[in-house]
Amino acid sequence: MADGPHDEPDAGGGLDRGVLAVAGVVVLGAIMSILDVTIVNVAIKELAKEFNSPLATIQWVATGYTLALATVIPVTGWACARFGTKRLYMVSLVLFVLGSTLAGLAWSAESLIVFRVLQGLGGGMIMPAGMTIMTQAAGPQRVGRVMSIIGVPMLLGPITGPILGGWLVDDVSWRWIFFVNLPVGVVALVLAARILKPDQPQPAERLDFLGLALLSPGLASLIYGVAKGAEERDFLLTEPLVFTAAGALLVVGFVFRALYARNPLIDLRLLKRRSVAAASGTMVLFAIAFMGAMLLLPLYFQTVRAEGAMSAGLLLAPQGFGAMITMPIGGRLTDRIGPGRVVLVGMTVVTLSVAAFAAILGADTSYWALGAVLFVMGLGMGMTMMPTMAAAIQTLVHDEVPRASTMLNIIQQVAASIGTAMMSVLLARQLTSRLGGGSGGEIGSTEEVPPEIMARIAGPMADAFQHTYWYAVGLIALAFLPALLLPRKRPEPVASPVDTPITVH
Repeated sequence: MADGPHDEPDAGGGLDRGVLAVAGVVVLGAIMSILDVTIVNVAIKELAKEFNSPLATIQWVATGYTLALATVIPVTGWACARFGTKRLYMVSLVLFVLGSTLAGLAWSAESLIVFRVLQGLGGGMIMPAGMTIMTQAAGPQRVGRVMSIIGVPMLLGPITGPILGGWLVDDVSWRWIFFVNLPVGVVALVLAARILKPDQPQPAERLDFLGLALLSPGLASLIYGVAKGAEERDFLLTEPLVFTAAGALLVVGFVFRALYARNPLIDLRLLKRRSVAAASGTMVLFAIAFMGAMLLLPLYFQTVRAEGAMSAGLLLAPQGFGAMITMPIGGRLTDRIGPGRVVLVGMTVVTLSVAAFAAILGADTSYWALGAVLFVMGLGMGMTMMPTMAAAIQTLVHDEVPRASTMLNIIQQVAASIGTAMMSVLLARQLTSRLGGGSGGEIGSTEEVPPEIMARIAGPMADAFQHTYWYAVGLIALAFLPALLLPRKRPEPVASPVDTPITVH
């Protein structure tokens, strides 16, 4: 049947059956690509043992995937315009499923790393292509609700990944952390072929090869340098410094290229619009702070409280439940009254929650108290991240959405990498100052540490986590500055050349 998602511009209308069907296809792909980041982290030690490889080598199973994401995301906007969003989305699903299958069949650490890179090339295109499909299907008046749907896997991935990964590694086989993507991927491919409307790609400008040559290697080098600096607990060592500096120079070179090129890979001139610039600034600062803070509590559960990865994932679940409650509410409010007020309320709740962790975190803090704070934090997150992304997209016309989606995904990826690296280094320094030289260098599970030693070090370790949370509070506070500039009224309808119905076959 045919549904007309653009026929009713009133933001009070709900998402019709056609748009919800498209959302289901997009969410399936997003769940796979996001879940795969965290589900593999749980298995790193098992993989090192399986292949008899040093941790420094096997770590590339995770790092290679992340760098592949950063390399391929920049080209997604151009590819959407050139080949069509449905074709690109299905190709990205095929690459991801193929990479997953081969990774599950890997016979060595080297082969696994190669197949993870292939998986990342597909995974990097899934989110920006999926966001483009959803926003174009629903229209600018319903972007808030669309983003609330896409945001579910983004928030649940870090929580469910350790739970599922821990269970598969412990009770089934490490190979199933990759094979688990096969049924989901096949279902997503079949539904995409049936539900997504046929592509009508328009003649597109030539690919900006110079921009691609600057941005993709630049992002990969920058993220690698930052991650390596965090791993070594020192960003000024030769290797991380060289990669970070080289990546930063390439990215700056791309910025100059994009501002003056006729058809840049990513149109940074969109930042001249107040809503896009304010949303981008808010996302950068908030993602750095929040993604960094997200790193702390799982580590607290595993180090101070000696919980396993699966138990730590279960203890984080209240945050997901909170976000699931407010995401649809935040999306609807964003479409009705504009994102500005919604984001400010959400950020205030998140800031107070992070401050609560900084105030109450100790060696024996009640899990009920921590769960309550996590739940409240989830309530705030449901009204923050995705409404911020909606603010950037609401005022764009149909053809501008692919490159804006690509830009926002790049911002989020880089900011998350910087945030986690920054917080891990700050935490390591706090641990070192409280436990003595060298003791804080290792941040991992303490399940096997003798009880008498844990009794002695748990208090100082908890103090280190508590102090690090105050840095996160300060960083989140900075994000209020650009957030004050976000639109505080519902957007006006944007003229679109492709206001065509969604057809569900």
